[in-house]
Amino acid sequence: MKKLLIAALLFVGIASFAQEADQKPTREPRERLTPEQRNEKQLKKITSELNLDANQQAQVKQLLADRSAKAEQLREARQAKKDNNVKPTAAEREALKKQIMDEKEANDAKMKAILNGDQYKKWTSIQEEKREQAKEKMKEYRKENN
Repeated sequence: MKKLLIAALLFVGIASFAQEADQKPTREPRERLTPEQRNEKQLKKITSELNLDANQQAQVKQLLADRSAKAEQLREARQAKKDNNVKPTAAEREALKKQIMDEKEANDAKMKAILNGDQYKKWTSIQEEKREQAKEKMKEYRKENN
C-alpha cells in the first residue's frame, strides 16, 4: 500500500512539473510611452549613434514630431473605419501603401539633408539592420503560430 501511495505521489509530482515546463514564459508588458516621450527617446538614440550637433538635433526633433503626428492621423483614420466595421477596398489599401511609401521617401530625403555623408550612411545601415531584425522576428512569430 505504501509503495502504491509513493508511486502515485511521485507520478503526480512529475506530471505537474512537466506541465510547468511546457508553458511559454509570458512577456512582460511593454511600457506605454506618449508620442513626445517616444520622440525624445528616439532623438537621444539617434544623437548618440550619429553624434549629432545641436542644430541637427533640433531638425531631427522636428522631423520626428512631424512624422509622429502624421502616423497618429493615419492610425486614427484606420481606427475610425475599423470601429464602423468598414473594410478598406483593394484600391484604398494600395493608396495607403503608396502614401506610406511616399512619406518614408520624403523622410529619408529630409534626413539626408540634415545629416552629413558619413552620418547618413551610418543611419541607412542602422535602418537596414532594423528591417532585417523585424523580418527575423516575423519569421519566428509565424513559426510559433503555425
